[in-house]
Amino acid sequence: MLAHLPPMSHALEVSVVIPCKNEKDNLAFLIDEVGSALAGRPFELIIVDDGSDDGTDQLLQAYSIERPWLRHIRHEKSCGQSNAVRTGLLHAQGEFIATLDGDGQNDPAFFPQMIDALKAGDPDHALAAGQRMKRTDGFVKKYGSRLANSIRQSLLKDNTRDSGCGLKVIRRQVFLNLPFFEAWHRFLPALVVREGLKVVHIDVIDRGRSHGTSKYGIFDRLWVGILDLLGVYWLRKRRKKIPVIKEISLTGQNGPET
Repeated sequence: MLAHLPPMSHALEVSVVIPCKNEKDNLAFLIDEVGSALAGRPFELIIVDDGSDDGTDQLLQAYSIERPWLRHIRHEKSCGQSNAVRTGLLHAQGEFIATLDGDGQNDPAFFPQMIDALKAGDPDHALAAGQRMKRTDGFVKKYGSRLANSIRQSLLKDNTRDSGCGLKVIRRQVFLNLPFFEAWHRFLPALVVREGLKVVHIDVIDRGRSHGTSKYGIFDRLWVGILDLLGVYWLRKRRKKIPVIKEISLTGQNGPET
């Protein structure tokens, strides 16, 4: 699959990837919110339809007529959020990959600030991660997430308060080089830090869900999440040194460090 990756388009600054399953009613307003947030910037929006059966395909077909920046990629059967994010990444062409959830709780209005924060930093600034303020989720989900983040931080030391926030912007090439596994999108800060790169944190406002119910819950991934956490901890421990690479030309002049 990697051999067929589309080349990065120098004309596209950002590719927005939204993984979704049966979120037609939320996509109906979220698509145009993305368009408004990134107006004036070269971008594409990739909706990865994870086996929806609620008419999402008809909605996207109708919306794409007047929105040439909208792309629809579909999984024949549901493969989960992680695979949907990866599918979007593998088809994206922008310099930066911006992600958000399809439930409408993430506000894409924060994307310009996140993109500009990465561009203002040096190339080692690889990820801008949203940190949700004033969570609107119910008691169980909110405090379950708080506990999970506390445990994660104690093990991974990624200095991230809220790694589960769907609003993220990451350099495409860095994203492609990260190890893939189920739930990788919840550990992006730790995986980026593992590469010796930097994370910028941006406070964002969480919104309530307007339509439907969560398709990717807490309890169905709790025990798997513990295994994922231990796996990422192992990965962090196995990366002992970050090489500083310098190309030496045949003329004896040094090339740029990477």
